[in-house]
Amino acid sequence: MSRLVALFFMFCAGLAQAASPTVLQRPIELDTGQGVLHGSLLLPQQATPPPVVLIIAGSGPTDRDGNNPASGRIDNLKRLALLLANEHIASVRYDKRGVAASQPATPDERNLSVERYVADVVAWSRKLKADPRFGQLILIGHSEGALIASLAAEQAGASAVITLAGSGRPLADVVREQLARRLPPAQLARSDALLDRLQTGQTSLDVPAPLRQVFRPSVQPYLITLFRQDPAQAFARLPMPALIVQGRNDVQVDVVDAERLKAAKPDAQLVLIDGMNHMLRISPKEMRLQRDSYLNPELPLARELGERIVTFIHQLPSA
Repeated sequence: MSRLVALFFMFCAGLAQAASPTVLQRPIELDTGQGVLHGSLLLPQQATPPPVVLIIAGSGPTDRDGNNPASGRIDNLKRLALLLANEHIASVRYDKRGVAASQPATPDERNLSVERYVADVVAWSRKLKADPRFGQLILIGHSEGALIASLAAEQAGASAVITLAGSGRPLADVVREQLARRLPPAQLARSDALLDRLQTGQTSLDVPAPLRQVFRPSVQPYLITLFRQDPAQAFARLPMPALIVQGRNDVQVDVVDAERLKAAKPDAQLVLIDGMNHMLRISPKEMRLQRDSYLNPELPLARELGERIVTFIHQLPSA
């Protein structure tokens, strides 16, 4: 009997191995005419063209893998791409202009804007849609990348949009809320005044040292373009299917933001994941206990995150 059981498990293991696709991993580039952007392609090898996801990273100098110099190696977006590849879904993730390998495309951050990021997503999308190796195009944006995905999706010809920890409020409101938790009263008053100026399109050279990481003069032109956007309004305009994914233990973006996106586009699917934080990992609610999830690239992503994304993509109507 034990021999039969062993043979049965060997057979099942063989089936599982056969079901896991061979994945082509290659660098991929996009010449935008205003600099070359560098990315990574994961392409499952199969008889029919798989759907392809364009993964858009979050704010600041966050690279294609989800890593930021301020926090170090995280690899959450790289893990997401690998997860999708094992479920027969191709992906491209890329360094935004001004970041990592794409830094030469816009070396001076004063020349960055939301509009340029959106144009880059549209250009990547056209490249992927013209490639016969790929099927439907889905945009996945994490954090600030969710806004960029929403703004670009219709022009990009995307079949669907997935937001991960995306804000449902103007980003200036989110920044105010985050700084209110961290700054003493005098610095908070100064940061509020800086935000007020930026929202009216005005820059300020007089930035106290404790606030320079957020409000340094060189990043202010980008913030002006960012604060003009309303994520909920952009999301409401999407004509294609959409999935909103939000972790209940996210201390950077609230469940209320996800609910605002859902209210803006009632036909979107909303998934709230217990225990998931902003890094898309299961973590305690308290920020002081989330440190490991922001620093340890070996931690797995929340299991339900992958399950919900994969199910959503595989259930999309055929083009």
